[in-house]
Amino acid sequence: MPTRTPLFNDFSSYLKLFRLALPIILANASVPLLGLVDTAVIGQMGQTADLAAIALASLIFSFVYWAFSFLRIGTTGFISQAVGANNDDELLTVVFRTLMLGTVIGLALIILQQPIRSIASYFLSASPEVNALVKDYFIIRIWGAPATLITFALMGIFIGLGWTKQILVIQLLLNGLNMLLNVFFVVFLAMGVKGIALGTLIAEWVTLGYGLLLIIKKLDILPLRSHYQRLSAQIFDSTKIKALFLVNSDIMIRTLALLAGFGWFARQGASFGDATLAANHILLQFISMATYFLDGFANVTEMQVGQAYGAKKRQRFLRAVIDNSVIAAFSSLLLALLLLFCGQFFIQALTPDAELQSIANQHKVFAASYIFIAFATFQLDGIFVGVTDSKAMRNSTVIAFLSMLLSGYLLIGPLANNGLWLALIIFVIVRGLVLLRYYPRIVNQTKWQD
Repeated sequence: MPTRTPLFNDFSSYLKLFRLALPIILANASVPLLGLVDTAVIGQMGQTADLAAIALASLIFSFVYWAFSFLRIGTTGFISQAVGANNDDELLTVVFRTLMLGTVIGLALIILQQPIRSIASYFLSASPEVNALVKDYFIIRIWGAPATLITFALMGIFIGLGWTKQILVIQLLLNGLNMLLNVFFVVFLAMGVKGIALGTLIAEWVTLGYGLLLIIKKLDILPLRSHYQRLSAQIFDSTKIKALFLVNSDIMIRTLALLAGFGWFARQGASFGDATLAANHILLQFISMATYFLDGFANVTEMQVGQAYGAKKRQRFLRAVIDNSVIAAFSSLLLALLLLFCGQFFIQALTPDAELQSIANQHKVFAASYIFIAFATFQLDGIFVGVTDSKAMRNSTVIAFLSMLLSGYLLIGPLANNGLWLALIIFVIVRGLVLLRYYPRIVNQTKWQD
């Protein structure tokens, strides 16, 4: 009979988990800082059209790259399982395979840049002046697609290996160099929107170069050619490639469902007027900040759960699930209480508009509730990433999105914006409940060795 796993561990274990998660949290938090710097630089030096173009162009790339986030998520599970199984050949095989996949997709985006830009322009209607600037930005930055997608794969490898400090270094290099170059090209060379795109492009390729050198050195895979030739049969194993694409397609559907959910939330908020739309956006910024913490803990869960699953160690698996869930729950509770009791001061810092402040304060309890509830869903996501059960992640998000639409249809009419927020909360709850329904299958059907 399996040994019962205690609910709580010693404090030092939680401290270790926090230290593992902290670099990822800081790395995630550096991303919006780059956006703020870009906005400040172009806002001070350019015209309104320049600022609008940057906003739209960044949105295009965010959407495109988000669709391929499976390169990070899927890679983490395969890498961590190889580490847990002490299978060095499988580890290198996954590294080669995912880096090659990132390269192929990145080159495909360059080849298909014209139809991508045309589709984006169709959905994001803007003035001819702004569209022209968006084109200038796009045709420069798109050449960084291979670098960005390969870096996605590298980040997945680093998380799977537990190299969280390296993730922080990579992210700081990318965003720090990007900021400096953007200031140089825009302020000193007066290149405007083109300068922002060029700075980002250079930063992406420099960061990729550093990341590749880091992984080559730490994994000791020189000479590359000999390792590639030795493992080529495994790299191109049709069964493994099929499994990789299955995981990746599931995660892509999951990602699109997530995007659709938040897109629908924004669209419905707009129907209540500009003030409600803006107030909801402010509260979403707090949720976004909270996700930096929740994602950090979830990424540690992915790594530890994946390694335990690869080693087929049941107690190690359950210990990772419980410990990470405890610290994530405690963190989300603190973040929710912080927003609930201090939110008015944060809202005032973001907007001087009394109407926006009033609407945001009225609805901050919903945002706080979302933050607290979401930790369970994030942790479950991390578990399923670690064991590479992408089908469950896909199903949970699609079902949650449909539940959001149904609840929105029933609640928005009588409750207006309150109903919209309840629909968003139902979205994250259903995601978690569906994943929880799948969870016992992992524990009970895996052939554990202890």
